[in-house]
Amino acid sequence: MIPASPAPLQSDSPSAADIRRVRSFLLDLQARICNALEQREAAEGGTARFMPDDWTREEGGGGRSCVLQNGSVIEKGGVMFSHITVKNLPASATQRHPELAGATAQAMGVSLVTHPRNPYVPTSHANVRLFVAEKEGMAPIWWFGGGFDLTPFYPFEEDCLHWHTVAHDLCVPFGPQIYPDFKRWCDDYFYLKHRDEQRGIGGLFYDDLNAHGFGDFETCFAFMQAVGQGYLDGILPIFDRRMTTPYGEREREFQLYRRGRYVEYNLVYDRGTLFGLQSGGRTESILVSLPNLVSWEYRREDPPGSPERELVDVYLKPREWLE
Repeated sequence: MIPASPAPLQSDSPSAADIRRVRSFLLDLQARICNALEQREAAEGGTARFMPDDWTREEGGGGRSCVLQNGSVIEKGGVMFSHITVKNLPASATQRHPELAGATAQAMGVSLVTHPRNPYVPTSHANVRLFVAEKEGMAPIWWFGGGFDLTPFYPFEEDCLHWHTVAHDLCVPFGPQIYPDFKRWCDDYFYLKHRDEQRGIGGLFYDDLNAHGFGDFETCFAFMQAVGQGYLDGILPIFDRRMTTPYGEREREFQLYRRGRYVEYNLVYDRGTLFGLQSGGRTESILVSLPNLVSWEYRREDPPGSPERELVDVYLKPREWLE
């Protein structure tokens, strides 16, 4: 069983009741995402299902890792819930808040990656989380973070427009600048500097979403819920349109090659991966985002005008999709 929430926090941070509400939402979101993806498996006659793996952490907390492997539609998918306590924050968690080095914190969230089998269905990622830190002599500090992004290998314009329309529309109730700001943040964050490439076509990314920069706790929590639902609203129609598209060995080889970029990003740049490993997190859960099969081809050159070349030349660059 997943352990109970830690002791109540100070009164000027989210209450224990607030944390329980966020936790309840996250567990429900995890279950809904797993169920929706399993329905796509079943629709194609697949029998693979998400296998729950409950775990605890010696330092405090635990989680539930749900993983589906070798499905007919999803080659590998991980939908991970965690709620942990960290007694001494590592450097990767304090880059923007150096004053929190050594603080005690609790972090909870749902993080997911799906690697579909069909090369015409994009890889997708989403994460929503709450972070609360306490340090002697300081008021507790808390914030929400998260977002979602899409990594197609054979992009379709209508899928990209749909993805960004969902992202835009969920942001509208929270202010006119939320989508353009968080869309730009996503473009900047999911960038492979050593390749001079975007990881995909982006989406939303945000961090430090708290009472000092966005709104009160309820507004921040409402945005978390909108982003969680937005991932489903964004990805499921794309699955339904593309998961039966015929493909051959050429498309499969290119998919595995481009997955290499995904692995490079996660291991070199991703702050969540670095935080998890540096804080003594559960390695299997942290690295579940990596695909089962991947390849690196030396100095691959796709011919101009090919769909493989078009991915890099046209789609893997920051773009204002809704303009």
